[in-house]
Amino acid sequence: MRWEPAIGLEVHVQLATRSKLFCGCAVSAGEPPNTRVCPVCLGLPGALPVLNGRAVDLAVLSALALGCTVQPTSIFARKNYFYPDLPKGYQITQHDQPLAAGGALEWVDGGRPRRVRIERLHLEEDAGKSLHEGFPGAGAQSGMDFNRSGVPLIEIVTRPDLDGAAAAAGFFERLREVLVEVGATAGNMEQGHLRCDANVSLRPEGGAALGTPVEVKNLNSFRHLEKALAHEIERQAARLASGDRVLHETRLWDPSTGRTVVMRSKEEAHDYRFFREPDLPPLAVSDGRVASLRGGLPELPEARRRRLEEMIPVAHRVEARLAAGESQK
Repeated sequence: MRWEPAIGLEVHVQLATRSKLFCGCAVSAGEPPNTRVCPVCLGLPGALPVLNGRAVDLAVLSALALGCTVQPTSIFARKNYFYPDLPKGYQITQHDQPLAAGGALEWVDGGRPRRVRIERLHLEEDAGKSLHEGFPGAGAQSGMDFNRSGVPLIEIVTRPDLDGAAAAAGFFERLREVLVEVGATAGNMEQGHLRCDANVSLRPEGGAALGTPVEVKNLNSFRHLEKALAHEIERQAARLASGDRVLHETRLWDPSTGRTVVMRSKEEAHDYRFFREPDLPPLAVSDGRVASLRGGLPELPEARRRRLEEMIPVAHRVEARLAAGESQK
């Protein structure tokens, strides 16, 4: 039996703001650990979040550039889980009422038109960072740097419209171009401004029903995304060919071995106990604010490519006329 992949991406994008999502701490890279923190982003008792308006504008710009519908009202929620880099024990995100939904990213890939649908786009805060080296006692323990805690992100979730590893890497690259063009992010991959989780499954060629999905987490480069998905597609196909079933699990990409490795099983769904964030009111985005931001959108990369390609025949005709004129002289 021949198999075909179906791939969807969850892309986390660091927004290009000067301060964090819910406090005034500066967003900067390369600072000493735990020097850009305050009671709000550390989750200390009694500290209250205040939403960064610039982050909202950049999220709306991103949604408009992707053709999404911006909702007039969206709701913040608490996603509860316990991990050392999450100081509050929950992440402030958006769950059942995101900032935007719908839309698509379209581009031409080697002469082939591609279209990837956007399921949702929402605001959320980043977690801290675990440190395993570079500080006293690192050999025996891990450290926590909360400088990144509370940094504003948007998460962009696609439909499973990608049919291969190269297509997924191409989408990721084109998405970065759009977001950098509108000023939503600096797009520095080495600093983690864009990271993605990929969900990949195999189905019989020509089939409609999706197979069992496997999530490959924390991919932060086009090359790693393509290589990780190429390996995962091959791994799943080998299991199916041998009569085994694909397990519903989360895996990590190990570039040193060129393989994905198991992180945890997803056979039992995690219960994040989402509930509405009590310290933040609903986010209302007026039609006037959306219209103003839409009016400031620049020419997007794919539209610019089409315009320049359409100019090529004209340029050739002008060049031919000039050449003919010179020959007559």
